[in-house]
Amino acid sequence: MAIAPAHTDLLALYERMLLIRVFETEAERQYKAARIGGYCHLSSGQEATCVGVIDAMQDDDLLVTGYRSHGFALARGTSPEAVMAELFGRKDGCAHGRGGSMHLLDTDRGYYGGWGIVGGQLPLATGLALALVRQGKPQAVLCELGDGAVNMGSWHESLNLAALWKLPIVFLVVNNKYGMGTAVDRASAEPDLYKRASAYRMHGEPVDGDDLEAVIEVTTRLLERAREEREPAVLEAITYRYRGHSVADAGLAYRTKDEIAEHQRRDPLLRVASRLREAGSTTEQLRAIDERVEQRVQEAVDFAKDSPEPPVDQLAWAMHAQGSDEQFARMRPGSAFGEEELTFDAGLGQ
Repeated sequence: MAIAPAHTDLLALYERMLLIRVFETEAERQYKAARIGGYCHLSSGQEATCVGVIDAMQDDDLLVTGYRSHGFALARGTSPEAVMAELFGRKDGCAHGRGGSMHLLDTDRGYYGGWGIVGGQLPLATGLALALVRQGKPQAVLCELGDGAVNMGSWHESLNLAALWKLPIVFLVVNNKYGMGTAVDRASAEPDLYKRASAYRMHGEPVDGDDLEAVIEVTTRLLERAREEREPAVLEAITYRYRGHSVADAGLAYRTKDEIAEHQRRDPLLRVASRLREAGSTTEQLRAIDERVEQRVQEAVDFAKDSPEPPVDQLAWAMHAQGSDEQFARMRPGSAFGEEELTFDAGLGQ
């Protein structure tokens, strides 16, 4: 049985979920207006999972995600302005315009990306968990991945080490039914993905990813086990994405409109709004939240538009750690065409 948050907390969580939904709708609009470049993957429909798992985390826990990352960044507390500016590729973005949609970053809040390679974040998150153990820190890592990543080699390698070394990490598999356009049961011999944990003698558990309170309860429990007992786990959040795999995907070539509509009848936002009304929230209160969120997202767009472009002459800034000049100096003679310095041609491409 899920533990229901206090009414005031539920209102705050609902506002955070609505912020993600409205932000993602606006991000799609801005992408189609050619203000956002590269790839853009939306979290619409997955808000209860994003907000629920983040609510269960402690402030000093660490978060690593795949590339469907806007919702997790917003839930973790990264400002809509910083996220939108990053999508626009601007200097005031949370990664200073260097990452874009797939590589959000906010280390001040323990958020270490936003990773564009499928499964590429798993070894990094496992390494963060190992670092916590070696440093004697009582924290845990939450590593999010999509259902498509469970068939990658990095999944098996990371789970094996996490179990072998008893690392404080929870692997959150967001199962939204499709890896790009391939249904889970067409790609995975064991479509109940949480059961994969048993191969590593690790605890695995499913949860209705559209049930906010259930997500909070199970994530809180598994993170506590990770921190206090150094027991890793796999949590499969079963949810659904309303939009395509990316903004460039209409999402209709591999699923029907009826299927999408069926899932939208269980919309996590509507479920939380219903709970709030049962607890005494008025239509005026919920409408005020709607208006506040709409205004905040518009402010984020205005902020992103006004934010400057990153200076081109700082393109290679922070590519290498400070103090590593000597190491890379030995490699310069082998550079392509003998180039030893990063130079820019103002007329390039004209």
